Amino acid sequence: MEALSSSDISKLIYDKINSEKGHLISCYNSTKSGIGYFYIDDLLPEELAKQCYDVFPDSSEMRELKSLREYKHVSAQMNQHNPLLEKVIYAFQEKNIVELIGEICSAPSLFADDSLYAGGISLMAQNNFLHPHLDNSHDAERERWRVFNLLYYVTLGWETGFGGHLELWPNGPKKEPLVVESKFNRLVVMATHDTSWHSVNKVTVDKSRCCISNYFFSDTPLKTTDKFHVTKFKGRPENKFTNIVLDVDSNLRMMLRKLFKKGVRKNPHIYKK
Repeated sequence: MEALSSSDISKLIYDKINSEKGHLISCYNSTKSGIGYFYIDDLLPEELAKQCYDVFPDSSEMRELKSLREYKHVSAQMNQHNPLLEKVIYAFQEKNIVELIGEICSAPSLFADDSLYAGGISLMAQNNFLHPHLDNSHDAERERWRVFNLLYYVTLGWETGFGGHLELWPNGPKKEPLVVESKFNRLVVMATHDTSWHSVNKVTVDKSRCCISNYFFSDTPLKTTDKFHVTKFKGRPENKFTNIVLDVDSNLRMMLRKLFKKGVRKNPHIYKK
């Protein structure tokens, strides 16, 4: 396939999403009383999506996050990786895409984040996981509300039994989750607010689930009940001890953020251009 610019890729994304706009509005509206979300398959031409997978970096080239909360590999420093991945990330940030997502989700005045605060790329290998959590409510400067998470999965041949799938907990992490599979060439858009608990179940195979992600922000929260909060983690329903420890961890970090409005240190997960 001929080399494409970020704008070329953005047009492909826009045309695909716009072609299913009515259906996606219906999907989002039917779920927004819990965690509003929709997904769209075959987002990009298959050859281009395969290229994204082929050039995805090895976990050794990414930052490892390993704790009781999560175990995964991430990177926002996109100039250290194949240029195609950066093109695709910023294709999602073109104005027409941002506005289209806003129209689908009835959320005008959205803003993309070119610093990739918590965005960029992520990889989850065997035994990697992400416990149920609420995303940090704001951007790095605590000026805008984080309102949508865009997850584009590019692992060729990813199957149901492999794990590494997105889980949504609209009734909180004490009930059963909804599972949205991390299928190749699938884009998932989900709302982030004070009850949008989500997780990723453990990868069970010796393979890597690769994802390209963006966050959209707004001057106003999605829900009137939203309040500032750090990323909050919970244990899975069967892990009561983990839940107690993670509750204490979240409360301590929240206390620190009340004392230090912009955090004790700069979040390292930002694209330093």
